[in-house]
Amino acid sequence: MSSVTAHSPERPFPDRHIGPNSSEIEVMLTTIGVASVGDLIDQAVPASIRDDTPLDVPGPLDETAAIAVLRSIAEENRPGTPLIGMGYTGTIMPPVIRRNVLENPAWYTAYTPYQPEISQGRLEALVTFQTMVTELTGLPVANASLLDEATAAAEAMAIARRVTTGDRSTFFVHADTHPQTIAVLATRAEPIGIRLVVGEVADLAGIPDDDLIGGLLSFPSSTGGVIDWRGTIGEIRSRGGRVVLAVDPLASVLLESAGALGAD
Repeated sequence: MSSVTAHSPERPFPDRHIGPNSSEIEVMLTTIGVASVGDLIDQAVPASIRDDTPLDVPGPLDETAAIAVLRSIAEENRPGTPLIGMGYTGTIMPPVIRRNVLENPAWYTAYTPYQPEISQGRLEALVTFQTMVTELTGLPVANASLLDEATAAAEAMAIARRVTTGDRSTFFVHADTHPQTIAVLATRAEPIGIRLVVGEVADLAGIPDDDLIGGLLSFPSSTGGVIDWRGTIGEIRSRGGRVVLAVDPLASVLLESAGALGAD
């Protein structure tokens, strides 16, 4: 007789997808040395953050009823005008882009009967995106990352450190940069030994040439300022540092490109 494993089709669907059964739980508890699941929770979750109040959970609903309840809850939303700013602004998705990029079946269906994946279409979409980014930034290459601006800035800082000469440890960030970007930069800088200096352009003078990794500038800035960074970029580069420019792709349609300003 063949054995029935956890993923065997002979096992009912719920048994294969809804957690371990009682015998499997017993093996788990014996292996880690606790008497019950309750004991495991007592050891793992501090009492100070536990709430023993019984949950007011309603009875089960079928799919149609659940959707109706969720829709009634969603209808209580009262959309307002977003004023968050700092890089979060309302945009319009032109129908031509939605139809020819996001809804283009040539990019998410199989090309041939023996190619059921979407790899070729995905690659075509990515190279189209990369080409657009190189044109907007005026730089020779672009990746197709899905990083947010803050994480991408931290990666750029780390790369700048690796490619600069000497044992440099200080990275400059202009004060008018999105707070979330500065926060991620600080988090990434600490464990890899980078000293972060957040300030105005004048603060660059206090960083020794042989210790300056580079700097991050925003174009436009967090408060919407359109600053001509050519002089600051030239100063950082003349001192052997690398320049990271955080740009808004939509703003880059009208403003000078990062490459033309001299960014790396």
